[in-house]
Amino acid sequence: MLRERDGAPLPAQRPKSVSAVGPGFALPSPGSALLQPACGRQHCTAGAPGLSRLRANRSRGVAAAPGSAVPVPPCAGGLQRHPGLRTLGPSSGASRRTRIVDSALCPAPRRECRILRRGGGQAPPGPPGRGAVLFSASLGGVAPRLPARDAPLPALQPSLPPPPLLAPAPDLPPAAGRQAAAAKPASKGAASPLGLNVVKIHCQNEAVYQYHVSFSPDVECKSMRFAMLKEHQAVTGDVTAFDGAILYLPVLLPQLVGLKSQRRTDGEEISITIQMTKVLEPSSDLCIPFYNVVFRRVMRILDMKLVGRNFFDPTRAAVLQHYRLQIWPGYSVSIRKRDGGLFLSVDVIHKVIRSDSVLNFMHAIYQQSASSFQDECTKQLVGSVVITRYNNHTYQIDDIDWNKTPKDSFTLTSGEEITFVDYYSKTYGITVRELDQPLLIHRPKERLTPEGKHQLNTILLVPELSFMTGIPEKMRKDNRAMKDLMYEMSHSPKQHYARLCSLLRRIEENPDATRELMRWGLRLDKDICRTQGRILPLERINLRHSTFTPSEDLNWNKEVIREVCISTIAMNYWLLVYPKRVQDLAKELVAVMEKVCGPIGMQLNPPAWVELKDDRIETYAKTIRCVLASEQKVQMVLCITTGNREDLYGAIKKLCCVQSPVPSQVINTQSLMGQASKMRSVAQKVLLQMNCKLGGELWGVDIPLKHLMVVGMDVYHNHSRTTRSVIGFVASTNQVLTKWYSRVVFQMPHQEIADSLRLCLADALQRFHEVNHCLPKKIVIYRDGVSDAQLDTVVKYEIPQLQKCFDTFADYKPSMVVVVVQKQISTNFYSTVAENLVSPPPGTVIDHTVTSSEWEDFFLLAHCSRQGCSVPTRYICVLNTANLSSEHLQRLTFKLCHLYWNWPGTIRAPAPCKYAHKLAFLSGQVLHHEPAIQLCDKLFFL
Repeated sequence: MLRERDGAPLPAQRPKSVSAVGPGFALPSPGSALLQPACGRQHCTAGAPGLSRLRANRSRGVAAAPGSAVPVPPCAGGLQRHPGLRTLGPSSGASRRTRIVDSALCPAPRRECRILRRGGGQAPPGPPGRGAVLFSASLGGVAPRLPARDAPLPALQPSLPPPPLLAPAPDLPPAAGRQAAAAKPASKGAASPLGLNVVKIHCQNEAVYQYHVSFSPDVECKSMRFAMLKEHQAVTGDVTAFDGAILYLPVLLPQLVGLKSQRRTDGEEISITIQMTKVLEPSSDLCIPFYNVVFRRVMRILDMKLVGRNFFDPTRAAVLQHYRLQIWPGYSVSIRKRDGGLFLSVDVIHKVIRSDSVLNFMHAIYQQSASSFQDECTKQLVGSVVITRYNNHTYQIDDIDWNKTPKDSFTLTSGEEITFVDYYSKTYGITVRELDQPLLIHRPKERLTPEGKHQLNTILLVPELSFMTGIPEKMRKDNRAMKDLMYEMSHSPKQHYARLCSLLRRIEENPDATRELMRWGLRLDKDICRTQGRILPLERINLRHSTFTPSEDLNWNKEVIREVCISTIAMNYWLLVYPKRVQDLAKELVAVMEKVCGPIGMQLNPPAWVELKDDRIETYAKTIRCVLASEQKVQMVLCITTGNREDLYGAIKKLCCVQSPVPSQVINTQSLMGQASKMRSVAQKVLLQMNCKLGGELWGVDIPLKHLMVVGMDVYHNHSRTTRSVIGFVASTNQVLTKWYSRVVFQMPHQEIADSLRLCLADALQRFHEVNHCLPKKIVIYRDGVSDAQLDTVVKYEIPQLQKCFDTFADYKPSMVVVVVQKQISTNFYSTVAENLVSPPPGTVIDHTVTSSEWEDFFLLAHCSRQGCSVPTRYICVLNTANLSSEHLQRLTFKLCHLYWNWPGTIRAPAPCKYAHKLAFLSGQVLHHEPAIQLCDKLFFL
């Protein structure tokens, strides 16, 4: 059984608009570029033997056309081109990391299709605090009638206020038309004091002023506009944010300001007119982008190094010499507006840097497989992320140019031709020692130039100066190595909190950092945000003959192997395929399976023994294919393999899932060796998994809602940009949510929004009707793998496509709820126990204060965190025509987190989402094809 992981890499997202800030900052328009000095220099002292003997005559990859390739140095002449910002003063940039926090969900007061979005004018306003009317009844039955639109809503009782701020300062009143955030009324579940990894920001300026800047005659060059405006800092002040047309200032200028500048190119006098157009609240959404730029400057003042979108401190790196790894501690920071005001979100992160360069990695590959060197390099390197230490930038390797070397030349922006060797020597003082090594290719995403033209450059990287990042694949399979690594990277809530406090102290004790914040009137609290959460009631677990409430850690592993499952499928005819040299191990496994099948209620007949003369892929495939062709009654194929053979595993799965559809189970001999208790445990888990794949049901929970269908969707993206993406679609087909129907859809590379949802849902509804002789009246869809920037696309594109399938059935108009699931978030919960910070218990939910001010959302911590901090899951309700209250939706979501049959406990996301993820991963990573339709009603992908 696989245990749900408690953590995941954080998503990198771009803000809607990016602005530069600070003394002489400039706000960019789309497509503008940032020129900033390359950060950091590093002398390369590592030599490497020549690679001339490694290089072949044939060419791989696409060589950059002359004049179109940007050299490996991402910056020519010591200046780096970077999208998003322009600075007039010291280099800075806006934080591109979008911090996601959540809020509670309000019931839609009418049956019509209503998008639950705050401030959009699409739903009637509620009382302060996102005023939802909460149903106190249990999850199910008919919801109480909501008050009429003009009727007064029940009075809200505020929950306990958060602790007083250490250095309180009066905040400005909320903007017109936006109600002040307040705590929601108490709902079912015990109240629990919580700490969050966010810090309240107080805006002490009265306002931010927006001005329109015009130039006469017109100046087309933005850089020249920035330079001209900077000449008049005596008028505008040294704190500005400018994008070439719109100027933001913290000071009020006269209504109309006229200035004169001289254009240096031809000496012509330019008239500059500055006219105020708007007065903004300091916490306005328009101000947040350049507030993020301000905080990035603060992090640079603290000597933190920007890598990607996050800041790290290489001087405090932990070195694992035995594994040749460095672990850089760092922070991911962003400023976001939430229901409770303006917050700084801070997450403690780490970056794993390998001590070996890409060149050393290539030498190791050559020593292992010289005959297929280029193919192996391409296979193992393409898709990897490397870091160039001379500027601390990261790049994804998209290809390898075997025809280019550091001796080749490229053109600087000045028009000068220079070789890679000379460039690194002059710019960074680095000597490239291996002159015959090939170059790595990175292809950035296509961008628009200020003139509106598409720009697609190619960046070439020198392997000797590029270092691998991330955990090596071989190390991931080493339990001892991973334990040592997690010891350095996993922080308890107490340690996590200490790191956050350390950052706040460093900012407070640094006069330059404090001054930078105060330029725009920003002041941070001295402690994290503390608020009240709720703990949802525990759910009962239902088996065939018993019902029980699990322990506090929500794990029922002992119960599920000692008592009969809800339903089991008798294994009357199944194959056991194994190599001859593991014959004894196979017999021992079957003997143990026969002993442990009784308590869980399974009937297990002896298998059809299929012994192989060797363990080659061809032997497995040919034998299994022949047996399945001659025997039509095979229910299950159980294969025993030796070693970690991914190619063998893929061949077996392709055969059994696509070519000759039959449920299959693959067991590695390594998992069977050891003590007898280990063999017994593995046999029990294998039997439970095989029962699921045959269509059996393990356990369930109470689902009071009747005529309900639950759908989970997730998308799998391959590292390669040429491979199609895969969407997994899983829908329930019975009343108690223990029978599932699955489909797979392949789509174009990195296309997140699915295109064939209508057909998938129509087929699922047809299967639901076959099982229940009726169609569902409520459909709740959990959509995983969607970022904040894609929420509008889900609303405008996916939902209408799903609703079209209802026309397939006569007079069918069910109510629908669509919930976006976001696991890749940085929000952490801390619970206070005897003045000590610990992980909150499973079922903890927050639906106020740090939730979104635009969407109806909430945070739910459904699983028990056994290592590190507790990372909840964010749920965003983008459609609710079923009139489900916030409480009902939270309770239903928590119930679904109990139904993942590959783990006897709760997981981070609802079970249908996890099933969809497993299905999409298997299809995209292993099968590369849609599974056979004969398996669509079974959980064959577990």
